[in-house]
Amino acid sequence: MEFMRLEGRPFRGKELERLKEFLACNHLDYDHEIEYTICLLDENCQIVATGSAHDNVLKCIAVDQAARGFGLAATIVSALVQYEFEKGRSHILLYTKPENQEMFENLGFYGVLKTGEILFMENRKEGFDQFIRRLKEESPKEALLTGQVIGCMVVNCNPFTNGHRYLVEQALNHCDYLHVLVLSDDRSFFNAEDRYQLVKEGVHDLSRVIVHRSSDFVISAATFPTYFIKEKAQAQKANCLLDLTLFARRIAPELGITKRFVGTEPNCAITGQYNEEMKQILPQYGIQVMEFERKEIKGTAVSASLVRAWYEKGDFKHIKDVVPETTLQYLINKKSQRPKG
Repeated sequence: MEFMRLEGRPFRGKELERLKEFLACNHLDYDHEIEYTICLLDENCQIVATGSAHDNVLKCIAVDQAARGFGLAATIVSALVQYEFEKGRSHILLYTKPENQEMFENLGFYGVLKTGEILFMENRKEGFDQFIRRLKEESPKEALLTGQVIGCMVVNCNPFTNGHRYLVEQALNHCDYLHVLVLSDDRSFFNAEDRYQLVKEGVHDLSRVIVHRSSDFVISAATFPTYFIKEKAQAQKANCLLDLTLFARRIAPELGITKRFVGTEPNCAITGQYNEEMKQILPQYGIQVMEFERKEIKGTAVSASLVRAWYEKGDFKHIKDVVPETTLQYLINKKSQRPKG
């Protein structure tokens, strides 16, 4: 049977409405962050299969019940993988329902972690193992010995502030070595590589701090798709559970991590919820969660969001009081390179 292809970046108007209707019939929501979609159409121009991509994540893959058995899922996934490769993205991820595991394994994907609601997969057989090897290679040999108290912080640092530095210093009072995983999502105000470098420079004098790029295996709320979970409040809890379970089962044991450190989060409800979930989940795996009050200057908690607001206004008078010199110089240089007007 021949099928026509319809593709776009992303769909608009009536085509988008048709796609949303098809996904709804297959118990999926349209993900508004989609950048590219491919659909297969039958002789009546009706959608019988679809799949989409955003960054290096495949999303919203569905095949009509009546069209199964023709290899359409393989056709869709193959086209999406080709699209990702053309974009220079060789490490491809997907999140799906656990009952889809065999289908995606047959299409060249490997399980990273499975919870009751979510299966996290990648297209590299040893992708996660390579990630762990890199973390170990970046660590001093002493930090991998038994008997050490090893801690961890997962941070965005958008950008790195004196508040982040304070939390690192507090954490070091409770562990021998501290791993700092900097989120690799590039949708922050400052890009992932710049944020990583700012953290490295901001703690360079602290020999017991080990800074890592988090790669794709530390999941942020921004990257986690919720299109296959109908109740969105439940989807956020599922995101927390997946991320924290992956950390507890597969990252912490490899590095000997027994403590996780966080700062209080009075302004962001999502991060606040994540911290509460952390306190519930990680102790089940023998990982103590310690929460520190955020550093205050003149009665105001040091906040990266405040720094970004001042940066947009060019208000470096306020910024210099709450960031290290390395961050200040980065912001000044970056502002000077932005086009005027």
